[in-house]
Amino acid sequence: MTLIDRTHRAGGSPQASAPLLRVSDVRKSYATPQGPIPVLKGVDLTLAAGESLALLGESGSGKSTLLHLIGGLDDADSGEIMLDGVRVTGQPDAERAALRRERIGIVFQQFNLVPSLTVAGNIAFQARIAGRFDAAWQEELMERLGLAALRHRYPEQLSGGQQQRVSIGRALAIRPRLLIADEPTGNLDEATGDEVMGLALDLIARTGCGFLMVTHSTRLARRLDRQVTLASGVLAGA
Repeated sequence: MTLIDRTHRAGGSPQASAPLLRVSDVRKSYATPQGPIPVLKGVDLTLAAGESLALLGESGSGKSTLLHLIGGLDDADSGEIMLDGVRVTGQPDAERAALRRERIGIVFQQFNLVPSLTVAGNIAFQARIAGRFDAAWQEELMERLGLAALRHRYPEQLSGGQQQRVSIGRALAIRPRLLIADEPTGNLDEATGDEVMGLALDLIARTGCGFLMVTHSTRLARRLDRQVTLASGVLAGA
């Protein structure tokens, strides 16, 4: 039984008024030969279901580090991250992996598609692993992302914009409670990036999940509900 199962069986479901995501006094340092370098120095953040939030900041400010902690890809030194009533921080790797499979969709700048799988296979990949594959929802995703006619193509046969659409479809195929994206349009030209972002926001609204995006673009950030800036290890505007 996973941590997620135990939480729900113990009556630990979040109340309706509780935020989907709560980050409390999260700190993270990295070891170097010269000693530890603090990156996050007490970050506090909340995000509601159905809300979108842009995380801005200079390169090296710790934006990706924070995103990885929220997504359970790494663990904080101290502080607490709660997602949908489940504690993310301080859990074993297997528990955090289960949380990612079942509740978190992740979109990376580098696409990270499986070369040996078709468009349809890549979109279904995480959902099948999580036991949450829904054929009707997959068809809707491919149609709305403009990928239905490309379903049998492989990643190498797609443009950058098409590959990013596939990665968005894969992340949304599990109907995540939280979608996180790290510079999702960073490898795309402005027009293609705008198109991909518009499709993503439309589908996010369709699912009602929370959306947290790291970006350098203030123009894209303004399309989201809120914007916060990470500087000197803390957030402004949270």
